[in-house]
Amino acid sequence: MKPLTKFATFSAVAMFAVAGCSSAKTDSTSTGSASGGTAAANTNKSIAFVQGVAGDEFYITMECGIQEKANELGYTVTTQGPQKFDPTLQKPIVDSVTASKPAALLIAPTDVQAMQAPLEQAAKAGIKVVLVDTTVNDPSFAVSEISSDNVGGGKAAFEAIQQAKPDGGKVLVISTDPGVSTVDARVKGFEDAVKTDSKFSYLGVQYSHNDPSTGARLVSAALQKDPDIVGIFATNLFAAEGSATGVRQAGKTGITIVGFDAGPNQIKALEEDTVQALVAQQPNTIGMDGVEQANAALTGGTVEKKIQTGFTIITKDNLSGDGGKAAYKSKC
Repeated sequence: MKPLTKFATFSAVAMFAVAGCSSAKTDSTSTGSASGGTAAANTNKSIAFVQGVAGDEFYITMECGIQEKANELGYTVTTQGPQKFDPTLQKPIVDSVTASKPAALLIAPTDVQAMQAPLEQAAKAGIKVVLVDTTVNDPSFAVSEISSDNVGGGKAAFEAIQQAKPDGGKVLVISTDPGVSTVDARVKGFEDAVKTDSKFSYLGVQYSHNDPSTGARLVSAALQKDPDIVGIFATNLFAAEGSATGVRQAGKTGITIVGFDAGPNQIKALEEDTVQALVAQQPNTIGMDGVEQANAALTGGTVEKKIQTGFTIITKDNLSGDGGKAAYKSKC
């Protein structure tokens, strides 16, 4: 399988691909005491973290950052998550959290519309809501939104395929579900980038419903229809796992797979050269920033309304260094 080259150059050019960097914070809004009163009034020191899905190393790594910063600032944290990335499973968890009235709620909404009303109710109950990773259609109730530059991440994924396949060809996206803000943005970034290079033909996006086995079936079927696919962009951890499995099952070689996220299974796929590059987010940083913003809202500090974090491009060449440091954790 043709290895990727020149990733050091690519990473240097892409401003967001900086290993171990701190988040790039934008749209700072000073809320002062209007956000949460004074420090003396803040006797509730509980934070609830509701994951997008339980067992995902991205959210586990985020939880590690949340716990670290919460311990530093004197908060206690409870963590819950649905077994699938599904708003019908996440909503009851949010309703229960709202009833328990923590000081703050850090949450990765599983749908931009379905989770709108439940989270508005949490905010109306006096809970400081911080959106981490994903968002909703109207996030105005939230004290802060913290996520990766997902459009930029999708563009980076296409540029990785460009470097690996300079002659062009057919490319495919395997995503999760429509209506998930982060992955929708990644798809858009990839699609927009493909349009700039006429040597590539875009086959569209297919949805795996966050299930690796479904992703594998989709890729196998796609390769039967278009055996000359040269590149696949998988928009999250489970999509990447499924894509790699599908390529193996089809007995194909020479296909460049760029995965989004860097869990243990993705790192293993990278080591085995099934996946040629990974776009790693900074979930630990997102978690720490989330607690900091919740604390600022609760203590009358300066709250930053929107924060975007960067990426690290991981390849076999940098896996023993900065790339490896960006890999996600399976436990804290």
